[in-house]
Amino acid sequence: MKKNANNHRGLLFTILVSSSTILLLGFLLIRNNLTVPSNNLLVKSGPNLTNRTVGRLQRGERVQILSRDHDWVKVVYHHQHVGWVPNWLLTNHHLKKATPLSEATIVLDPGHGGNDSGALAANGQQEKKYTLKVAQKTKKILETQGSNVILTRQHDQSVSLKKRPKIATKNHANIFISFHFDSSETENSGSGFTSYYYHRGNSHQLAERINHKLNVLPLENKGVQFGDFLVIRDVTVPSVLLEMGYINSNQDFQQINSVAYQNQVATAVAAGIKTYTQKYK
Repeated sequence: MKKNANNHRGLLFTILVSSSTILLLGFLLIRNNLTVPSNNLLVKSGPNLTNRTVGRLQRGERVQILSRDHDWVKVVYHHQHVGWVPNWLLTNHHLKKATPLSEATIVLDPGHGGNDSGALAANGQQEKKYTLKVAQKTKKILETQGSNVILTRQHDQSVSLKKRPKIATKNHANIFISFHFDSSETENSGSGFTSYYYHRGNSHQLAERINHKLNVLPLENKGVQFGDFLVIRDVTVPSVLLEMGYINSNQDFQQINSVAYQNQVATAVAAGIKTYTQKYK
């Protein structure tokens, strides 16, 4: 009788463990089974926008998450295919239609900050104030289009030059944009904006795409130029440094200090980035 009782308890224990395991697996399956919220979501061969496109998902289709790599998830889709999609587009966004831009991770770098004021306007206004304003406006526009956007600084804080490009590398970014305002040795002797690149190829191409969209600005477009700046030199992703006017020029500062101009810059930069990312369809 004692043996039968032990066998009975063992059987109950096995049933309880099996039931718990089934419930846990069921919970995990439900939690990792998501509905695609947008049309035309690109499925990539690896966890980055730059990888080959292997499929497309439409709104309402379901995917099963297998694993995660930073901000991307490996999924089973169409019941038998496997690929990668951005996690932020599955959980945080409800775009009508996804685009390569919405699948991009973009690092925006508001130049200077903290103890580093940057260049000064004739009235004492500091460059660091305006680089942050423009970067924040650009971030907002890009995020409304689905992009995963990271700022190298969120407020008036010191961030070393060496750390800024490392933020892009750490976050597996697709694009790095550094915002600045120029200054001439003599007040009112300089004017206009310039788009700088260091690395040929993708960085040069990105600079051209953005610079073309900046033609709408009321200041002189001084074009795309090579620039040996640490933040765009010591970086592993396509990168551009923008000098968006001379802060110690009364003419330029009138624009720099204008919300309308700041919005124009942000809109044009976002448009240039969008054009550049189309190659990853």
